[in-house]
Amino acid sequence: MAKTTPAPDIRRPSPKALLELAQRETRGKLKVFLGMAPGVGKTYAMLAAARAQKAEGVDVMVGVVETHGRSETAALLEGLELLPRRTVAYRKQNLMEFDVEAAIARRPRLLLVDEFAHTNAPGLLHPKRYQDVVEVLRAGIDVWTTLNIQHLESLTDVVQRITGIAIRETVPDKVLDEADEIVVVDLPPEELIQRLKEGKVYLPENARRAVDQFFKPSNLTALRELALRRTADRVDVQMLAQLRQQGIEGPWPTAERLLACIGSDGMSETVVRATARMATALKSEWIALHVKPIDRENTDRAMLRRTEKALRLAERLGASTVRLAAKDLAAEILIYAKRNNITQILIGRSGGGWLDRARGRSLSAALVSRAAGISITVVAPEGQAVARSIWPWPTPSPRRSVSAAAAAGIAVASAVLVGFGLERLTTLPNLSMVFLFAVLLCAMQFGVWSAIGSALLSFFAYNFFFIEPRYSFTVAAPHEVFALLTFLVVAVVTGGLAGRLRDQAEATRERAEATQALFDFSHKLSGTAKLDDVMWLLASRTAATVKGKSIILMHDEKDLAVAGGWPPEDQLSTSDWAAARWAYKEREAAGRGTGTLPTARFQFRPLNATRGVLAVIGIEPGDNDDAIPAATDAALQSIIEQAAIAIERTLLVEDAAKAATAAEGERLRAALLSSISHDLKTPLSSIVGSVTSLRTLGDRMSKEDQTELLTTIEEEAGLLSRFVANLLDMTKLEAGAIDARRDWVDVGDVVRGAVARGQKSFPDRKTDLTIASDLPLIRGDATLLEQVTFNLLDNADKYSGPETVTRVAVAKGENKAGGSLSIKVSDAGVGIPREALAKVFEKFYRVTGSDGRAPGTGLGLSICAGFVKAMGGSITAESPITGTRGTRITISLPADAVPSGPATEATA
Repeated sequence: MAKTTPAPDIRRPSPKALLELAQRETRGKLKVFLGMAPGVGKTYAMLAAARAQKAEGVDVMVGVVETHGRSETAALLEGLELLPRRTVAYRKQNLMEFDVEAAIARRPRLLLVDEFAHTNAPGLLHPKRYQDVVEVLRAGIDVWTTLNIQHLESLTDVVQRITGIAIRETVPDKVLDEADEIVVVDLPPEELIQRLKEGKVYLPENARRAVDQFFKPSNLTALRELALRRTADRVDVQMLAQLRQQGIEGPWPTAERLLACIGSDGMSETVVRATARMATALKSEWIALHVKPIDRENTDRAMLRRTEKALRLAERLGASTVRLAAKDLAAEILIYAKRNNITQILIGRSGGGWLDRARGRSLSAALVSRAAGISITVVAPEGQAVARSIWPWPTPSPRRSVSAAAAAGIAVASAVLVGFGLERLTTLPNLSMVFLFAVLLCAMQFGVWSAIGSALLSFFAYNFFFIEPRYSFTVAAPHEVFALLTFLVVAVVTGGLAGRLRDQAEATRERAEATQALFDFSHKLSGTAKLDDVMWLLASRTAATVKGKSIILMHDEKDLAVAGGWPPEDQLSTSDWAAARWAYKEREAAGRGTGTLPTARFQFRPLNATRGVLAVIGIEPGDNDDAIPAATDAALQSIIEQAAIAIERTLLVEDAAKAATAAEGERLRAALLSSISHDLKTPLSSIVGSVTSLRTLGDRMSKEDQTELLTTIEEEAGLLSRFVANLLDMTKLEAGAIDARRDWVDVGDVVRGAVARGQKSFPDRKTDLTIASDLPLIRGDATLLEQVTFNLLDNADKYSGPETVTRVAVAKGENKAGGSLSIKVSDAGVGIPREALAKVFEKFYRVTGSDGRAPGTGLGLSICAGFVKAMGGSITAESPITGTRGTRITISLPADAVPSGPATEATA
């Protein structure tokens, strides 16, 4: 019988589970002591466990603990280090709050923070204490905290139905789900009530009210069950995570995807919480979807605020939010659900008019009747259902309502006058078309409500003024009654349709304007190369989008600094600076309308790019609403993202320019090192060789040989001296340290001195010097001018043969500014190529000689150009000057009207 080899164990941990585990390792551990109600002993249990940790040598600190006057709890604080509270002045009172900055600076191993759901005093970094705890956890500090089950965000409506008390302080479920450990502090309801009566929870007078209102046995039993079930769900989630990390195969629970339909009515928050609880129980993902009717532009700010509030609540509870627009709401919801593998849709029970309810045309009924393969859960409201039509009428603003009503009255009055005028001109069997025209005019100009109002007014005006018997609302002929009713129906229908068409056209126009604005912004950004221009465009466009103000902050070497704004502003409050720094550091929005420093005047958003956060932009909407409408928010985010790309592009251009400059500098350094290595090596070799020969063979050498070696040492040392002088002069030019004097200078004497110096340095070189008579004096620096002339003589000696003659001519000239004086140095060498004439005055540029090597360092002519420019003159090069050979360097210096120098001519 053959042996069977057992299959190898190929358990592979889930990559997602391992990634989550790695992320948890970088932050502190959160332990929550969860109770069903106040008084069960959460704080006592936390302190007792903390004292045990302290006894084991763990660095424990009490961040904030509320004893509420309980002596046994206060006794446990003895021996534990207490973090000083932060004093906050609020409404003429000093409130003692948890100091999150001090806690992070102290960095204990374990920090105790009581009352997880506490609301902080206004002006602190975060409005809620749980946000402070999250900040501490990010710093790598372990935190223990306490929480009652009624403060969990998704259970507040359930708790309110159970106890009849609205819960104001809440904690998002997501924060509790990320806790590393949950400890249930349980106590039977009877024992808790007994503790309450004994005054161990509240003062006696408060205890009696609490027993009568909140601490009822039925309430406590229900809350206890909620706490135990919520903890059991959390334990189940932790077990599944550990199994995934170890690669243990399923079967896993079936994946569910829930969709919560969010509207603008009061049912939205109830639907959100119900979906969050169901998603937690099913351990599934869920999405909050808001679909706006495409045929209307809602201007009701209250409805917009309710919608945004519900969507923000969904985000806090862990949902992804989606906004769409459609004409058929039910069809769009079902299409989205099918495309995204939604298994259940939750929607509030929506009402409509009596006709819609009779025909089953409410949104919830439409989804139930049209859904196929998707479960529909209808969340019923408390009490009577909210009446809401599937095709709701737009809600006009008060100012627009007054204008629409006035327009309807004026249009109908005008129609009456036109009717009287037509009756005098001719006999018409029916004047209803005049009134119908007035209805259509109101619909096109002022919308649906103006059309309906004008239709009703036209109905009564037509009856009163033009149907027999006139000037009464009585109708004599039966067919007139039918015609009148038909007119009313036609007027209302046509007016309504025309009004809706006008509203759709207005909405389309606004969307087109928004799209065009984004296109224009993108087009302008594409042609912007400077960072300041990008900042100005971003600030002006964001301010126009929110109809308010904007300010941009960029990080310099030390801190954030104002880089732009619209209107220009550089003053920010302390809370604004704190919010901006938070947004830059954490890469998330902060300030107005957010959960971090909501008292700030601006809402700051980071401009994220591949290299990190480039800047933060502060936005202050023109209205007083914290919630930015979804369409505005989408346009704003698109602008910010495009600007981030443009800023990164400009920074990349600057980086490329810096890289090119660095490469050029590296090339120049390489050229300098190469030149120095050769030009120092050659004369040093001659000097060292001559000195060695004199030292070892001096006594045995003839007098002539010794003199020749000494002459070689002198010449090569002079060459080295000139070389070092050139380097020093170039260094001075680069540093801007050349300060040319403005003394009266006789150019003839200066040039004679330079030629005489050249005779000593180049004894084999013949120089022809010509100095014109009556040369004017110039304002300049004689030392610099002599050095320039000598450098030109040195350059001519390098690039022409020893048998040739170097010619120097000094003469008067004319320029645009008046008199001038020129110095020309010419040689008969190989010349300079035409393409090199514009480069010979650049640093380290050298023309290759006949031997293939470029002599010199390439600094002589560059130094000449710098010195001449410092004296206010100019220098040019010409080549060839005779046939195909020769080079002439010309220096032109401005001459002042002063007495001329002596008339001389000389040839050397």
